[in-house]
Amino acid sequence: MIDETTLDAKVYPVSKDRTLSMKDLLDYFSQVGRLRVSDLHLKVGVQPVYRLDGAMQRMKGPPLTLPVVEALVRCMLTAPEYERLKQNRSVDSSCFTDKMQFRLNCFFDNDGPAMAVRALETTPPPVEEVGFPNGVWRDIVTKQHGLVLVTGITGAGKSTTIAALIDRIAQSKACRIITLEDPIEYRLTSKSAIISQREVGRDVPSYEHGLRDCLREDPDIIFVGEMRDRDSAAWTLTAAETGHLVFSTLHTRDARGTITRVLDLFPSSQQDEVANQLSLGLSHIICQKLIPKAAGDGRVVAMEILNNIYSVSNLIRLTKTEQLYSQLQTRTKDTPEERMTTLERSLANLVRTGTITPLEAEKWANNPSAFVEEMQHNG
Repeated sequence: MIDETTLDAKVYPVSKDRTLSMKDLLDYFSQVGRLRVSDLHLKVGVQPVYRLDGAMQRMKGPPLTLPVVEALVRCMLTAPEYERLKQNRSVDSSCFTDKMQFRLNCFFDNDGPAMAVRALETTPPPVEEVGFPNGVWRDIVTKQHGLVLVTGITGAGKSTTIAALIDRIAQSKACRIITLEDPIEYRLTSKSAIISQREVGRDVPSYEHGLRDCLREDPDIIFVGEMRDRDSAAWTLTAAETGHLVFSTLHTRDARGTITRVLDLFPSSQQDEVANQLSLGLSHIICQKLIPKAAGDGRVVAMEILNNIYSVSNLIRLTKTEQLYSQLQTRTKDTPEERMTTLERSLANLVRTGTITPLEAEKWANNPSAFVEEMQHNG
């Protein structure tokens, strides 16, 4: 029986004279850098696999056996979490080493237990280093109310962007900030602000319950880790509508899809009402992707940014989402009244500076033909 009680337990024999612990596997993140190595995947019958610069890379060594994966999973979870894993067949958790913080999901597949580990920085980067294509972040950190949605696929850096924005607010403004996260990713420090971070499943049973609590806890700013369902979306919209600055995330690829996704969380009989509520409460939508750099030394963010100015608000209220793209294309001045951009323009600008290759940019574009037009226009 393998001793799986600690991260330092040597459980994975990679050669006759070398056996690795879970901590050894995690240390690779800090050796290469979190901006390059984002994830580690452990599965029975496969070598440990890291996501390096967005691509999957298998570690040299033998495939993981069932006892080894069980041991690696056990050392990452508390006893109650391991019991929940056995009962629910999946569990979310987080882990700290002396160097880094990690978010993990443990689950079962047809071969046995498996685990996906995401590397997190302990503190968010300065907001200037996130990669905003314009000064929209300056508008956001000074807002008093409204809903800011940061969207993208898993691993697109959504939580990093929001944490950087909230951290800047906490530095400069005396206010009350409450976050609801599953799990907590960045440990935010109370500076000028007072910050309470609550973890769903540990500190509060659900996003909905946490949002109900929030509205009685005198917050100025609320971060809802994800608008997962109708109830959490309804309470998030209500919080934004009642004078709070609210941040949240969705798994959508563009601004139009984000509006549609929010509306689709509700039955058709409510969608006109929700569209009106969203048109009044929305502040910004930031859709982002992480694109491999041309130099091969990491990834850079590309963003689509929608600013809910009057013309945009009117389109949302009338659910004419197909007309939003023209707003993104034309309202591009770097002023608070505009500061919009399409993803395709953001990609074209990164190509022009040599940060990413044209081929890579076209692959990640939501609308490849629009990207080609942007390159011709900018050229």
